[in-house]
This record gives sequence, C-alpha cells and structure tokens, in this order.
Amino acid sequence: MKRRPRTFRTSAVAGACWLGAAVLAATAACASSGEKSADPAYSGPASGSSSSTAGAAQDGVPGEWITYNGGNGRQGVVTTSPATAAAATSSAAKPAIAWRARLDGAVYGQPLLVGGRILAATENDSVYALDAASGRVLWRTHVGTPQALSALPCGDIDPLGITSTMAYDPATGSLFALAETDGGHHTLYAFDPATGAVRWQHGVEPPSGTPKDNQQRAALTVAFGRVYVPFGGLAGDCGDYIGSVVGTPADGQGTAQVHYSVPTTREGGIWGPGGLLNVGGTLYAAAGNGASMTTFDGSDSVIALSPDLTRTDYFAPSTWAQDNANDQDLGSLSPVSVSGRILALGKHGTAYLLAADRLGGVGGQLTQTQVCPAFGSGAVVGSTVYVACQDGVRALDVTSEGISIVWKSPVAANGSPTVAGTSVWTVRYPAGTLYRLDADTGAVTGQLALGTVPHFASPSLGVGRVYVGTMDGVVAVTG
Repeated sequence: MKRRPRTFRTSAVAGACWLGAAVLAATAACASSGEKSADPAYSGPASGSSSSTAGAAQDGVPGEWITYNGGNGRQGVVTTSPATAAAATSSAAKPAIAWRARLDGAVYGQPLLVGGRILAATENDSVYALDAASGRVLWRTHVGTPQALSALPCGDIDPLGITSTMAYDPATGSLFALAETDGGHHTLYAFDPATGAVRWQHGVEPPSGTPKDNQQRAALTVAFGRVYVPFGGLAGDCGDYIGSVVGTPADGQGTAQVHYSVPTTREGGIWGPGGLLNVGGTLYAAAGNGASMTTFDGSDSVIALSPDLTRTDYFAPSTWAQDNANDQDLGSLSPVSVSGRILALGKHGTAYLLAADRLGGVGGQLTQTQVCPAFGSGAVVGSTVYVACQDGVRALDVTSEGISIVWKSPVAANGSPTVAGTSVWTVRYPAGTLYRLDADTGAVTGQLALGTVPHFASPSLGVGRVYVGTMDGVVAVTG
C-alpha cells in the first residue's frame, strides 16, 4: 500500500496556514512607469531573515518569498508568522484574479515578495516593484537593451534579458538580478528594493566557452557572502558553452570571483530554473548532458560544491553515456533536499535517492525508481516531494526505505508546484491555466485561466495570494 503524503495542516506550529482574513480585495494594476520613485509605505523585509554570510538556507521567513521557492533550501512552501497562522482559516474559495500588472516584457522567473512588495524582472531588462495588495507599480528600473534572438546562434526567448529568478539578501538589503544585454554581455545588478536605485553592478561572465552562447536561466543564490550565478546553454544546445557557476561578493566590495566549470569539452549546462540547492554548507547543482559518450566528463550529474566552488563530490547515473547521446540530461530538475537526502530526477525519468554527504560517484545511488521525465524544481513537505512532468504533477513519498509514487494529478499540469497548507499550486504552460490540487489526493479543487505564461512558469506564494509571471507581466490570484 502506498503511503499517504504528509502535508502541513492549519496550525501555528506548522506555520503553513494560508488564506487569512487580512487578504485585501484589489483591482487591476496600472501600467508601468519609467521613473524610479520611493514608496513611503515600504516596510522592509520581515524579521527573522537569515544572513547570507552564514550560508543559511533562508527558508521559513514569515510572509516573504525572497528567492526561488522561498529560500535556498528550495522547499516551495509558504510560511506565516504564528500570530497570522492562528488567526487565519482555510478556504476552498474559487480562485479569482485579484489584479493583473502589465509590464514591459515576459516574466520568466518567480516573482519575489519582500516587505509588502512584489519584485519582478522582465526579458526587457527591467526590474519592477509592485504593491502586493493592488499591483500598482511603485518603481521600475531599466538597465539596458536585451539581446535580440536574431543575433544568437539558437534559442527560444526573444528578446533575452532577465530570465532567472532574482534573489533578495537580508544581510545586505539588496535585490540581485542578472541581465543579458545586447552583445551577449551578462551583468549582475544590486538594487535598493525601496527605490529601485542601482547600488552597484559587476560583469559576471561564464569562465568557459563563448559568453553569447551561454544562457542564464537558473535562479540566483545568495549564501556565504556571495551571489552565485549558474550558466547553461540556449534552447537547441548550439554554440560553444560549458555549464558553470560564478560567485561574486554580495556586498559589492571588490570584483574577486570564484568559478566552477563542468569538466566537459562542451555542454553540461546548469540550467534548471531552481538553481543551486544549499544544504548544510554545501551547494548542490545538477548538470545536463555533455559531449562525451566514452569517458565520463562530469556532465549529466549532481555536483556538490564548497562555498568557494570547489567540487567536493558528485553523482552520475550509470546510464550517463546513453543520457548524453539522447539529450536526457539529469539537470532538467534542480536537486531536491528531502528526508536528509538528495533526490535527483531528470529527463530520463528515473528518480535517484542520494546520501547528501556521499553522493556516490557513477552509479552510487542509494535507490532508484522510475517516475517520469521532470522539469523545473520540486516542492517538499515532510517526506513528500511534489514534482511536475509533462503529463501532470506527481506526489512522491521519499524515505530511507525508498521512493514511491503516491498520486498523479488528473490534469496535465507541467509547471513546478508550490504548496500552501493542504493545497498544491501549479501552472500549465504555455496555456497559462493555474490549478489548485488537493495535497493528499491530487484532485483538482480549483482552476483559473491566466493567459499565456513562459516555459517552466511556477507560482510564488504569499499569505492569501498566488503570484505568477506571464508573457506580459504578473498576475495575483486569491482563493
């Protein structure tokens, strides 16, 4: 018998209660402004934020969503303060659009929620702050001209500007975004989230290959006093690129950078939207297929990295050569931390459970189970991991005993799921249907048409709201 997944319930202890009485009904947002202006209502981040210098996971910041899936542990679960959780009540209300903000380009990354503001970046190389209650534009900062697809060797985003999910750092109070600009240049920007002013900017180029042939899709990570920027390739795997990670000081003092490149002659992109996973002082990355089919080249693997980006361990499936030959890279889903272990699952469809402190090298998994080809990132509640495949979300029970499939959703929701209370939220891309699923059964409890959304679209969660990036901005949903 398959186990029932363990889900958060409405309690102050769980801290995941949702849809409280404080939810504000709001109307559609106004159009974007080209001016930067401070909003006196800005309250800053919630208390209890963790320090980047300590390399903390930054999970569980009440009411905040400061990086991809909420924190560097990439759990994808909304949390609230005990007081809010005690006052809030669960709701099965029909999902409805609270507001829609039309911005100057597509929003591929997850919107962030910091200090009562939604922070979103567009492929037009603009960063916005929106009022979380109404969607009103508080400021917009445009940093450059994005790269036109016509000047790239391949790809599927036009123009190519800010693609990855940004990250907010409680230690420095800065918001970070990586922009690609005309000429294939990659620049890291640190913004003041209150005003949109650029505090500093540094060029951050991949250490290997041709910069223009590299695409920066994986989420930024702030930890150990650095901002980590992963690189992969363009859609179509053309050109001269090698998967890599670059770390640069988060305080903007100095330009000394640390680097890691997958030891392959080509490809091995680190492109999963969830980016790096930070657990116990180790950064975990998942790399795509590489060039070799004869000698293992470090691609198609899960990689453990120290804060200075020295590789300390790795895992690769025994089928790595076949995966490389057939574009079945392990890096399509970012590594997942669950039950004290690492779960790896890629295009091949086999889920591998790894020991976090000893990944095991080639064929060194603890156990494996055929699940489905998965993309994006997973959400984790207890021993349950929710992942998205092309034909729908799966709930997996992951314990020391192994991996079992608990349920498959009856709808083909393929966007990375996130979890609020007893509900799993996921988006069908590119059509843009938002689904609410029962966390225990996978049954559809609500759905809503949002309009066209980007590849790998994934909801961000706040208390009482779901926020989704679309091809023309951000939409907020209640219910």
